[in-house]
Amino acid sequence: MKAYILTIGDEILIGQVTDTNATYMAAALSAEGYQVVEHLSVADSREGITYGLDRAMQSADLVLITGGLGPTKDDITKKVLADYFDTELVFHQESFDRLTKVYQRFGREPDASHRVQCELPAAAEILTNKRGTAPGMWLEENGRIVVSMPGVPYEMRYLVKHEVLPRLRERFAADDKTRSLTILTAGAGESTIAEQIASVEDSLPEHMSLAYLPNLGTVRLRLTIRGDDEDKMQAEIREYRDKIEQIIGDLVFGYGEEDIAGAVGRRLLERKQTLVTAESCTGGTMASMLTGNAGSSAYFLGGAVTYSNALKNALLGVQLSTIEEFGAVSEQTVREMAEGARKNLRADYAIAASGIAGPDGGTEEKPVGTIWLAVAGPDGTQTKLLRAGKDRKRNITFTALQGLNTLRRILDGLPID
Repeated sequence: MKAYILTIGDEILIGQVTDTNATYMAAALSAEGYQVVEHLSVADSREGITYGLDRAMQSADLVLITGGLGPTKDDITKKVLADYFDTELVFHQESFDRLTKVYQRFGREPDASHRVQCELPAAAEILTNKRGTAPGMWLEENGRIVVSMPGVPYEMRYLVKHEVLPRLRERFAADDKTRSLTILTAGAGESTIAEQIASVEDSLPEHMSLAYLPNLGTVRLRLTIRGDDEDKMQAEIREYRDKIEQIIGDLVFGYGEEDIAGAVGRRLLERKQTLVTAESCTGGTMASMLTGNAGSSAYFLGGAVTYSNALKNALLGVQLSTIEEFGAVSEQTVREMAEGARKNLRADYAIAASGIAGPDGGTEEKPVGTIWLAVAGPDGTQTKLLRAGKDRKRNITFTALQGLNTLRRILDGLPID
């Protein structure tokens, strides 16, 4: 079955928001074996939506739409759908009752605009949205299916997972199954990894593929296989995963959707150990990455953002004489930051970072992008010098990722360089 993704919203076209909905829907459909033939974003206008529907209906058997289902006047998707499928809008009492209950929980009552929101195409099968107030709609014509869902990402994801995919599985069998395994790496760039595992990539059978998905400080390797025998597919994808890891195993920190902070946390949990951070140039970014993972309180105690020399001294015990002699951005200072954080904040490990994030503040001796990291732990303190670029935000994120990956390598018993 061929599938088409249509996202509606002026905010997407002007770059105000990133269209994460299309990415999620494409991945969900591909995993089920459906072929996504195109993705189109159109404006919140009758002309734009109609054009998108025409193009989608000519190209695919299944069309997934997001956006334009709210209570405001610019949410016109359902009106256009009703006209397109030659049906009328009718008031859907069940949807309004659900909406009323949601508002009453917050001590409010729905208004006239919310009643309008519950006027839906008569020909549509209504999909219950348990994550929001706008329901989804399933329409069919000449063997083609059009599903319209809210643009709010967590509402759309709920509908895809609990309403759309179960209906598709009941009615249609995908031509082939598609399964993917994502190998997460840190510490080397895309070209370096590609060169190292070229022999494995060249040996992949025709029904398998390898994609490189680089990001700042990390590279995801996605192995994808297509077939009809689930057990055989899983065995084969594990076989090639193992071949890749035999070559670059020290770069691998996890699988799937895990991030480097979650990978560090998982290792600390397994060891029943704790972590703190002492951040200067990263301004709390490492702590934010760590607390972004549910359950992080079990291993992450907290951190100190010691941007000034006075706070480095007062909170971490860094000697002012050390800063005066070697500078705030130095191996000696960052070592004392990590060791002081580990001692004063009473953790098994401490990561410290101090550097010149830019775009100003560099010198000939220490240009912008000069960054020192230190990790203090039960077996001592290790330091690392980074040479980054001149983009401030990029340097901050890069440093935080490098700090976490440095600890990950120490926990895995690997050298940090």
